[in-house]
Amino acid sequence: MAQPEVWMRGTLPGIPALLQPVAHALLQAQEEIHALLQNFPDTLLWQQPAGVAAVGFHLRHIAGVLDRLTTYAAGQALSEAQLAYLAIEKTPEEVSAAMLLTALDEQIIKTIEKLKATDETTLTAFRGVGRKQLPSTVIGLLFHAAEHTMRHTGQLLVTVKVLQS
Repeated sequence: MAQPEVWMRGTLPGIPALLQPVAHALLQAQEEIHALLQNFPDTLLWQQPAGVAAVGFHLRHIAGVLDRLTTYAAGQALSEAQLAYLAIEKTPEEVSAAMLLTALDEQIIKTIEKLKATDETTLTAFRGVGRKQLPSTVIGLLFHAAEHTMRHTGQLLVTVKVLQS
């Protein structure tokens, strides 16, 4: 019998109450992506049916976005390494799905740890995003990390189904 969705399994230890939905969404995406890519052929990672984003891009992008948004939520600017990663997210490389999944898992773990370390009293604090310092808040950035992850998970699901049909 399949487990209920992550949000229906109860609270996650150490995660502030207001950030539980963020953690639930990230862990749900992780489970769905792993199930979806079980036995996925590496030769299809960079295929773009009908010009949509490749599976490899989605995996890299989710990890990169989580890293960037949690950096902004911490009130920091992006590092040169983060900017370099952003620049290559769409670039096909000789990597396996397993390698990209491992990198995604590592970033989700880091993000969950950052959620645990987030002081709930800072959630409404202003945070500037990017070079233009567009206005957001800590909770806005963390919520966006969750919804953006789920958006790309959905796109990934459709792309994988099309490629495997």
